[in-house]
Amino acid sequence: MKTIRAGLLNRQVKIQQLTQTKDEIGQIIGTDWADVATVWANIRHLSGTEAIKADAPTSTVRASIRIRYRAGIDAGMRVLHGSTAYDIQAVLPDEIGRRHIDLVCEAVS
Repeated sequence: MKTIRAGLLNRQVKIQQLTQTKDEIGQIIGTDWADVATVWANIRHLSGTEAIKADAPTSTVRASIRIRYRAGIDAGMRVLHGSTAYDIQAVLPDEIGRRHIDLVCEAVS
């Protein structure tokens, strides 16, 4: 079975999941991002756009982030690389070889 060459996975990233904080009686009092895993990844920026929304400039960057195959990653999570957070829009696993997962992501600033 072929594996991903380690040199291609040249960025260390954190995969995070949104979690809820509850008080003693079970009421939700807040949400925060919690680390699920720290993995090596290859980040490829595919496109970018700029626009003005609500009288403020915003830029949207679309990226494909490839990591080694692992279970438990889904849309709604995010990838954190340095100070850049990428929202995971779709998870595209290599179901045949089970070598990698491509994460279709978007970073908005």
